[in-house]
Amino acid sequence: MRIESDEALIALIRKLRRVAVLGVSNKVDRPSNQVFKFWRKLGVDAVPVNPKLASQEIDGCCVMPDLSSIVQPVDMVDIFRDSSFLPEITDQVIALKVPALWTQLGVTHAEAEKKALANGVSLVVNKCPAQEIPRLEKYGYGFDFVSRS
Repeated sequence: MRIESDEALIALIRKLRRVAVLGVSNKVDRPSNQVFKFWRKLGVDAVPVNPKLASQEIDGCCVMPDLSSIVQPVDMVDIFRDSSFLPEITDQVIALKVPALWTQLGVTHAEAEKKALANGVSLVVNKCPAQEIPRLEKYGYGFDFVSRS
């Protein structure tokens, strides 16, 4: 399901416990680093993924080299990669049975999106959780991630 309405977005966000942040940077001024820390501040178990930074730590978390290295089930992959990588990432998400994908601002790929949807992956495209969640909270929607950990 392509998630476009606030209601569907709220339902997805409320299900999240573990999010893999793919393409996370160790540079604090990068959006991927900031959004990774945003998820953690909310109480979500955010897992940093970046093959170039594998085994390093970001915000006290060991960086995984790839999605298949994450031992625990992942509820969603938050993607900070160029759009050209989406077909490969989508194949991995489908193979690992991750239920949802979230692509950041400017990250789109029509064929990868179609494939994800055809394989039952919930899909948020071209949005930033660090913008969407505070926007929804302004309307009174609450997200109690800490109590679900």
